[in-house]
Amino acid sequence: MNKKVIITGAGLSGLSGAAQMAFRGFDVEVFEKNEIPGGRARHFQAKGFTFDMGPTWYWFPEIFEHFFNTFGQHSSDFYDLVQLDPSYRIFFDSNSYFDISPHEEKLLDVFETIEKGSSKKLVKLLHSASVNYDIAINKLIYNPGYNLFNYLSWPFLSRILKYKVFHSYAKYVRTLFHDVRLIRILEFPLISLGASTKQIPAFYSLMNYADLKSGTWYPIGGMYKIVEAILKLLDELQVPVHLNSPVETYDIMENKVTGIHTHGKNFHASYFVSSADYYHTEQLLSKEYRNYSEKYWNKRQMAPSALIYFLGINKKLEKLQHHNLFYDTSFDAHLQDVYHNYKWPESPVLYVCCTTKTDAASAPKGMENLSVIIPVAPGLEDTGKIKEHYYDLVIKHLERITQQSIRDHVIYKRSYAKSDFQTDYNAFLGNAFGLANTYFQSGFLKPKIRNGRLKNFFYCGHLTVPGPGMPSSLVSGEIIASEIQKMS
Repeated sequence: MNKKVIITGAGLSGLSGAAQMAFRGFDVEVFEKNEIPGGRARHFQAKGFTFDMGPTWYWFPEIFEHFFNTFGQHSSDFYDLVQLDPSYRIFFDSNSYFDISPHEEKLLDVFETIEKGSSKKLVKLLHSASVNYDIAINKLIYNPGYNLFNYLSWPFLSRILKYKVFHSYAKYVRTLFHDVRLIRILEFPLISLGASTKQIPAFYSLMNYADLKSGTWYPIGGMYKIVEAILKLLDELQVPVHLNSPVETYDIMENKVTGIHTHGKNFHASYFVSSADYYHTEQLLSKEYRNYSEKYWNKRQMAPSALIYFLGINKKLEKLQHHNLFYDTSFDAHLQDVYHNYKWPESPVLYVCCTTKTDAASAPKGMENLSVIIPVAPGLEDTGKIKEHYYDLVIKHLERITQQSIRDHVIYKRSYAKSDFQTDYNAFLGNAFGLANTYFQSGFLKPKIRNGRLKNFFYCGHLTVPGPGMPSSLVSGEIIASEIQKMS
């Protein structure tokens, strides 16, 4: 086999697809617009601090293992993976927090402390979630999602009939628990799916299993270690990755793509895959070759964008763990502003990642590395004035929680917001997390991986199946490789 494949975009899905296709005998080249590969999983270094720019949660470890096993290797051949204990800390006010343990007995004790009798209900929820998890991992996630029939396996249908998994998760969790703190704990992992839990099917309780049973992990050296691992595989497979090489146009002849243009040069192949933003990619095609119209995209419900602060602190901070959720402000009001009011939140909920609690090398000795993330509605204007306003709120919030002075100890500061997502990733509406996984934007209802008008053109990444996140992106690349192999 000597079929040539060109992949545009060196995000995780593109890199995964490149490795999978090269391993199957294809001749592969990757073209990336930025100066560093990895897409949203990039990193950067400044003043001795190392920051992961995107994903910070390592869940679904078996999906990573599955990927590396394809090449006869293991994640441990590339990086040291440690399980976090506690997995994360949730603050409900300045003096009240709970540590979420990966150990079941400790976790059940936390639930029982908050609400008597809740530990037995948690066991029930996690049992149901484990079945959903098994179906998702073994039956659904590697599905190309062309139509409903791709998903009609008996295990999935039996779950629908027996457990009514298409009820909203918000309704489901509230039939079991009453204390709002427990509900917040259980809803947290589903928030990463980019929608209100009122819009997310109860089947996604599988995320509770990923969170509370499978555990939260961290590759020493940072999440970019995963990107470096795949780049090493690509080097061994002799796959070139061309950086600073944005695709300018596609050549099309007889309903097939024949080449791409970048920096005035032409590159030709038999198959083409876009790992870049789906909407942006379609804008490079004339209307008759696009899968979806402007009207279609304008009706999509996007997952949130984000305002991120990367902070280097020249001292150690108390009370923080590696992952920290701050639910000491109105969670419902924040979600209302993100999903319904489409405005900047007045009193935002914060997520803070402090990698130095696990990985001291991510900052100079005696210092802390913080990434602070505020989910916000996509498409909002993000002026310098707005960023400074929220920076002030963030610092005051952190000082109140840690009961330490912080403002005068910030020796490095960088913000990243909607306009940066658009500039760096051509992200539609500046989204950070793809499409919201609502009832009508899940599975086969996501944008298709094949172009219906161009015979040899495919899409992968967080706007198509299986969805956003590092594990899904790895899977997306494998799906594309399998589909192209079937055609060749």
